[in-house]
Amino acid sequence: MARLSLVFFISLGVVLGGSILGSIGATLAKESPIKIMSQLSQEIKLWAVVTAMGGTFSHLRIIEGGMFEGKFILIFKQFILLMVAFLGAQLGIWLISIITGGN
Repeated sequence: MARLSLVFFISLGVVLGGSILGSIGATLAKESPIKIMSQLSQEIKLWAVVTAMGGTFSHLRIIEGGMFEGKFILIFKQFILLMVAFLGAQLGIWLISIITGGN
């Protein structure tokens, strides 16, 4: 359970932090920070999930080992971690959408 909450909040933090700090960069570049913040939250989603999972190769090896060795519980655990990471990233996108007044 501790690992799930860690993955969730890392993914959430990557989306929120990247979007907010990116909007500061947009301000310095004389672009609309609200527009850039909204765009960045969508673009960062996949990176947030990968970061929260701790890299992709080790998790792919676990899935491979689970499939070829018949350890389907390992595949299920990895799937749950992936879904929790996506939920954290999606919550971040939703919060940025509320902040920016988007859809």
